[in-house]
Amino acid sequence: MKSSFYPLSKMPYPVTCLTRGADLTEDGVVVLCPPDCSQWRASVFGTGTYAAISSVCGAAMHRGVLGPSGGSVRVHKQQGRHNYMSSYAHGIQSQSLSRWTASFNLTTKKPLKKPSVKKALAGGNKDCQMDIALVIDSSNNIGQRRFNLQKNFVAKLAAMLRVGPTGPHVGLIQASDSPRTEFVLTNYTQPKELLFAIKELAYLGGDTNTGKAIMHTAETFFTQDNGARRGHPRVMMVLMDGWPSDDLEQAAMLARESGINVFLVSVAKPAPEELAMVQDKDFMKKAVCKDNGFFTYLIPSWFSTTKHVKPLTQRLCSLDSLLCSKTCYNSVNIGFLIDGSSSVGEGNFRLVLDFLAGIARSFDISDMGSRIGAVQFTYDQKLEFSLFDYSTKEDAINALRRIPYMSGGTATGEAIRYTTQNLFRRSGPGRNFLIVVTDGQSYDDVRGPALAAQKQGITIFSVGIAWAPLDDLKAMSSQPKDSHTFFSREFTSLVELIPLLVRGICRDFTENN
Repeated sequence: MKSSFYPLSKMPYPVTCLTRGADLTEDGVVVLCPPDCSQWRASVFGTGTYAAISSVCGAAMHRGVLGPSGGSVRVHKQQGRHNYMSSYAHGIQSQSLSRWTASFNLTTKKPLKKPSVKKALAGGNKDCQMDIALVIDSSNNIGQRRFNLQKNFVAKLAAMLRVGPTGPHVGLIQASDSPRTEFVLTNYTQPKELLFAIKELAYLGGDTNTGKAIMHTAETFFTQDNGARRGHPRVMMVLMDGWPSDDLEQAAMLARESGINVFLVSVAKPAPEELAMVQDKDFMKKAVCKDNGFFTYLIPSWFSTTKHVKPLTQRLCSLDSLLCSKTCYNSVNIGFLIDGSSSVGEGNFRLVLDFLAGIARSFDISDMGSRIGAVQFTYDQKLEFSLFDYSTKEDAINALRRIPYMSGGTATGEAIRYTTQNLFRRSGPGRNFLIVVTDGQSYDDVRGPALAAQKQGITIFSVGIAWAPLDDLKAMSSQPKDSHTFFSREFTSLVELIPLLVRGICRDFTENN
């Protein structure tokens, strides 16, 4: 029978071996567990932080804060989370769980000391909306004492980053013989919880298999299930004491190709007499996002890390310098210039909007990623929506599909001039692309306005349908003309051009970066 416990005094409240975290109604309650709970085979889900359906006493034994003879522990309620990790510890095997609605963690009855860092701002740093994976060294090389210094350093770094719902999100992986994900991006979005989780990390020992840890993080960490946010730059900061036991090159290559900015922070680099033991002297250059000095950071000793917290935080939050996160999918501004003339017709106009929505769907549209805007033209021009009106893909595509058909003449040259001055007057930090869609001859000159737009850094793709003359299309297009000019005889065939245009934008983006 389920029961609830209401602590009426400061004395530990007796519970059974099968009492679950969900059965406790107050945060911070001290419970008294009976002896020999290991015999009850109580269910435990998670490691360090436990799903609320777990046995409190079983979790306490797994955590190591309670022995076979029982005793008192303090239970701290926490929010639900994804990805509860299984592990074997202190004679208890915990189970994994993909998601639960509430969690708890445990301490001994003695109150916790507050972390020795300044209280972070609750809302989060809005100027640092990164998804950050901290890969820390838990090898034999670092040892228990320096491991504790590393935890202090990481806690100060986390506080300086100012995590929060609107700021950076942080997860952590330990590098050892095999990498171990301790918590993912959505587990701790409040500073106090994050600092507590860092403080509670247990030292593993083993080899310094940093390459294996980078590979593991690149392959498994930045997923939507783990809380990775679309359009937010992905950062991996790797802390290492000395040098790696394995190869970093292949792992770092995978990370770069996945759009992850790898920083390598080396503490206490090898002494001259130790260099003979280092398999690859250039391991730092090969591990990072780009070998330009920005992604490598040297700290001479674990005893002098405090003064490096601020400059390292500034690097992790430098959006414009995070080269590996800038892909054609999340770093472009795309303008759609749409022919609304009488020759198009209402039905075909809807097919054009479907075509453009298909292009937009291929990109990561967000306030931190790519953006789209639209102008419709006849003899007149209308800014349907700007690059900054919609910060989600769904809202932007819905706005695109809602554009009402104007009907009128065709002045494509003036429309390009209007779009350059209005749509691209203020654009994001990404590269600017303009896709012009028209079905006929323009009544004015297109060459001059197109060249002026290209001189302002706008790459133009022209898409002609039905009676659009090839000369006009090529006159508008950027160089090389053949790869920026597209034609479809029928409006119903436009959908076939979507992958070609997306590929063309990505090709141009890559060649210019």
